[in-house]
Amino acid sequence: MEMQGSRPLAITQQQAWESLNDPEVLKACIPGCDSIEATGENAYAITMALKIGPVSARFKGNIALSDIEPPSSYTLGFEGSGGPAGFGKGSAKVTLTPQDAGCELSYSASASVGGKIAQVGQRLIDGVAKSMAEKFFTRFDEEMQRRFGPPPEDAGEEPREGGTLKKLWGKLKGGSQEDAAAPD
Repeated sequence: MEMQGSRPLAITQQQAWESLNDPEVLKACIPGCDSIEATGENAYAITMALKIGPVSARFKGNIALSDIEPPSSYTLGFEGSGGPAGFGKGSAKVTLTPQDAGCELSYSASASVGGKIAQVGQRLIDGVAKSMAEKFFTRFDEEMQRRFGPPPEDAGEEPREGGTLKKLWGKLKGGSQEDAAAPD
């Protein structure tokens, strides 16, 4: 299975890099992830539940990062086993590119599965993989907004005459906004 995609993020490249290397963020964002723990430098153990069609299993696996170029990219290798349900392994190249309003996360992944999971059909497997990627991105966006806040809507705009503070000051003084002058 081959898959690729990209997503604009409303955070800086450095914030995205740090978050993509934080096991707690990944645990919160990876669908079905029960745990992710560091086992060494750039190595992690992961457990997760996965359901593809009629096959459900709890997978235990390993993730290893290589070709690390902070804060721009790395290659993520993964392998996992779900006992009788089967196994999965593969890799993904993850790249962060600075943009005017944040950064863009792009990935290119390849994976293979075996066992009962492989018997459900490539079309179903591809659909579940794409759905999981979309859920990850949605959760990642939500987690980044929670951690770093939404981007300011009026960033770069000049203050306007008759703004909110002037209106509020006018109300506090008991006059209208037309005759209200801001305090010195």
